[in-house]
Amino acid sequence: MTPPPAAYEAGRTGTLTLPQRPTRLGSTPIGRALLAREWGRLRFFIDVVVLYLAATTALFIDAKLSGALSTGILAAAFPLLVLTILYGRRNPDERLYTSLLDSATFVLGVVSLAAMLLIALGSIAGGAHPVELALWLWAFSLAYLSVSRTVLLSLRRRTMQSDAFVVPTLIVGAGNVGQHLVKRLRAEPRYGLRPVGFLDADPPARPDGSEAAFVPVLGGPDDLAGAVEETGARRVILAFSSQPEETLNATVAECQRLGLEVSVVPRLYESINERAELDHIGGLPLLSLRPTNPRGWQFMVKHAIDRAFAAIMLLAASPILIAIAAAVKLSSPGGVFFRQKRVGRDGVEFTMLKFRSMRGDPATDGEADAGWASRIHVAQAAGQPVRKPADRVTKVGRFLRATSLDELPQLINVLRGDMSLVGPRPERVNYVRDFGQAVARYNDRHRVKSGLTGWAQVSGFRGQTSIADRVEWDNWYIQNWSLRLDLRIIVLTIAEVLRFRG
Repeated sequence: MTPPPAAYEAGRTGTLTLPQRPTRLGSTPIGRALLAREWGRLRFFIDVVVLYLAATTALFIDAKLSGALSTGILAAAFPLLVLTILYGRRNPDERLYTSLLDSATFVLGVVSLAAMLLIALGSIAGGAHPVELALWLWAFSLAYLSVSRTVLLSLRRRTMQSDAFVVPTLIVGAGNVGQHLVKRLRAEPRYGLRPVGFLDADPPARPDGSEAAFVPVLGGPDDLAGAVEETGARRVILAFSSQPEETLNATVAECQRLGLEVSVVPRLYESINERAELDHIGGLPLLSLRPTNPRGWQFMVKHAIDRAFAAIMLLAASPILIAIAAAVKLSSPGGVFFRQKRVGRDGVEFTMLKFRSMRGDPATDGEADAGWASRIHVAQAAGQPVRKPADRVTKVGRFLRATSLDELPQLINVLRGDMSLVGPRPERVNYVRDFGQAVARYNDRHRVKSGLTGWAQVSGFRGQTSIADRVEWDNWYIQNWSLRLDLRIIVLTIAEVLRFRG
């Protein structure tokens, strides 16, 4: 673990030495442009310029379009249609963090809908060449808007991670949820939030050496104004707190009075997914849960697509598979495939296939490269060091692992129905028993079929990484599953294999 900055030493020593006031986010022109409200204005202005530039280009790309008055009117109306749809619904760019893929998909949907509406309007009004005009407008608007939003989002993402523009954040509630929130924010600078203090009138003990131990407790919720003055905080997150509801409501009102952004970690957060809907009964908000159903028809479609894709890929990649098999056979004595019992959906065991990448026989030499997970988890809990096993990986095996080509035989598992293309990675039988007892919600990941790749893997949790973190990401995937999310994970997996990280 890297040494903590001096600002967090108070949380370790127990002496309340507040961090020096950081540079305020809005103190420079760039900083003001990156604030939520100013960012929205800047994005809107650029969207208007880009869309009208696209409309102008579409008109003059074809001489027969620029000569008719009706096409000029329709071309001028098209940016207004796009802007109305674009800002008439929640924009993914408004979230704390959004991927470029999500932003591009959103733009594609908006521009496509606007183009269809333009064709309808042009046909009703009797305009000249409405379909051809709409296609040109669609192409240029999609290209220009996607590029401009990608550049803006990338610029904002990079800038918000720098020390000068990161948002100092206070967390109300220093319990388990608040401590977990600190761990995530410090591990994920992409959110642009830096925890600078807890507010809790009765804070529980924080484990020495944990991420939360580096963040001082600055008092209770009643000390909000003083904590904001000392730390320069611009956002407050309400995690679970021992304070009564009236006190927390007063804290929210105080945040609004001070002009702070407020976020709330909801109760039952583990059961809430992106499909949850907010309703109201009178003045009472009602959150309707829409849980994932692994037995529903959507998963039947997913598994049918899995098997069809696996069959096509096995057929298309057969020359590569044959070449890899020959290389494995020539690299060292032994079989081509490595077979191992893994645990899949509903705890059912199956035999998972890989190209063999190690010398020797796992039955006699042991799975030297694979025994790290259980030993590390047990040793870390006991505060003991872990000795690395002997390296028996062949040169061919090292290449196969680096390129993930050793996983290709699992397409056979997908074709058999043992696995899916996307899902939690399957684990060995004995590890499942160990982790099921030691890691919270570990067995929840067995609600769905195991996958060739998963959300945890594309999020950086592969190899010698925390089992608890992987379980958290795997369960998030199950709670929020959709075919669109599967497609996103596949795209990110390909980018990871090709080293296009980020």
